[in-house]
Amino acid sequence: MILGIFFARFLPQEGTKVVYQSPPNCIVSTSPNALKPPLFDFDTISEYIIPRQAFFNRLVSILDPDSKYRILGHPICITDPKYARNEFMFNFSIVLRADIDEIPYEAVVRRLASTFAELEVQNGFLSGVGGDENADESKERCRSIEALIEIVKEDLNNFNECMIPVDNANTINMKLFPYHAPPPPVKPWNVPISKIAFSAITDSTWDLSMLKILPQIDGIKDVRSIAHSADVSLPLTKIALQHLLYYDSILLIDLFLFSNIYAPTMLIRSFINNEDDMQEECANYVFIHGHRLPNYYLCRLFTSLCTSRSVKEWLKLHSDQGFPVLEFIDVRRFIQFGVIKGILYRIHKFAVGSRYLASLGTAVVDRTQPTKNFNDRHPPREISKSGIKIGINRLNNNEATWDPEPEEQHTLQKYTDGCHSFDQIITELNMGDARIMDLLRQFPEGDVKILYR
Repeated sequence: MILGIFFARFLPQEGTKVVYQSPPNCIVSTSPNALKPPLFDFDTISEYIIPRQAFFNRLVSILDPDSKYRILGHPICITDPKYARNEFMFNFSIVLRADIDEIPYEAVVRRLASTFAELEVQNGFLSGVGGDENADESKERCRSIEALIEIVKEDLNNFNECMIPVDNANTINMKLFPYHAPPPPVKPWNVPISKIAFSAITDSTWDLSMLKILPQIDGIKDVRSIAHSADVSLPLTKIALQHLLYYDSILLIDLFLFSNIYAPTMLIRSFINNEDDMQEECANYVFIHGHRLPNYYLCRLFTSLCTSRSVKEWLKLHSDQGFPVLEFIDVRRFIQFGVIKGILYRIHKFAVGSRYLASLGTAVVDRTQPTKNFNDRHPPREISKSGIKIGINRLNNNEATWDPEPEEQHTLQKYTDGCHSFDQIITELNMGDARIMDLLRQFPEGDVKILYR
């Protein structure tokens, strides 16, 4: 919201002077009976309103000494022999609170500066204001500028746009556009979930790739699967989803697998206390077959998730206790609800190969030729849990029933640097979690560790 707007110019005898301000007395006090004091001490920042020559024709952002208000301006200097000292310097500035995002207002300040600079070049619209002239023409022009500035402030605050005719040839057209932060990068293993009904707003004028992608967004398919189903290249699919992210039309979550591990956050307290009817919202979203259990069971299910238990193990735990979860709720929607609401967080799984990391620090890894260790036949090993780190232990040789291709091991090797989650490995190599674990068991004993974080 614009707290104040003012027009200032430089006078050879007086220096920087506020010619007009809206609302009255917001910048400098012009009446001894003013009900409110100015927002800040103008004298402390006047040298930045009409600054040195190097700062002209640039956007200037100024904080008042108390850091409560931000002044946005765009000082202009017009050079012409008809002016005193051959220069006419002015600045239209707006005042905002310091904690308000200034980016949407930068275009407003630039437009005010360019419009009034053009008016001054055309017919000297500003140069007769605030000086020593006392002609009626100067007074009428002054009133015109006062009205324009006040209308600009009121229209932008109330309607976020303005269209004000200045004369027969010039109009001030401005609009405030909300600023959206750049969207995060879209990964092939992300799963988009729509936040609006696209079918109600799309038409034939939309981008063709976007029209093919939108029907595939169902909260189940990952980005790579959407690109394949829509017959659109993966880079174009990622760009389209980034556009939807930019306008807050979708959100991205992790790929849902029964091998995933989730745990409650501190916000589980809000769910248990049923703040904002969160339990009813969850029940409407996750219960299937029309049969609804008491909300107590939802709290029980959320609180029984933990860092040492996968979704598959969590389901088996409740099944052994006589509660067949899959018969009552949609587990995928249940987990998604928890993640979206911040009730659950995901524990990701990473593979770390000590020999591969050592080779990265000493020499370039040749991924085209297998190393001796990888060509050797190693008996498979068992993965056992220990805290957040999982060591690779030896199995009995008679349990070995599968021998992987050497190429698969070397393809997987580059993912054992601890920087690639299993979601990425599953998506890019088109392998299941179990197959990846089997491949990792074929690495030299003690080489690969699995980290959960």
